[in-house]
Amino acid sequence: MPTACYKKIKNMPRSVNSVAKRARRKKVLKQAKGYFGRRKNVWTVAKNAVDKAMLYAYRDRKTKKRNFRSLWIMRINAAAREHGMSYSQFMGGVKANGIGLNRKVLADLAMNQPAAFKAVVDKVK
Repeated sequence: MPTACYKKIKNMPRSVNSVAKRARRKKVLKQAKGYFGRRKNVWTVAKNAVDKAMLYAYRDRKTKKRNFRSLWIMRINAAAREHGMSYSQFMGGVKANGIGLNRKVLADLAMNQPAAFKAVVDKVK
């Protein structure tokens, strides 16, 4: 085959979206602001640190709800025992009497307004 018929094709320039790449990196480095050492200014280290931080944040938004419910239960239990009832007896009575207060409100009453909580206990007994 004659080589004259093959025309050398010019290579296309490589297309890179540097603007978007820089924006992505700036966004991550901005999120890493305040981190210690290379975690705040080296791209590869900062990216891993921010990813891990986001995972912790997502996980702990769920954990926070559990922790607060546990705290409310402890407070209600302590206040109910002052009036001679256990937590389970008290909550059973609350449901049986149709009192529409949730644990958050009951715990707040137990802490800040003991007289109001005593009124609820008296109604439950």
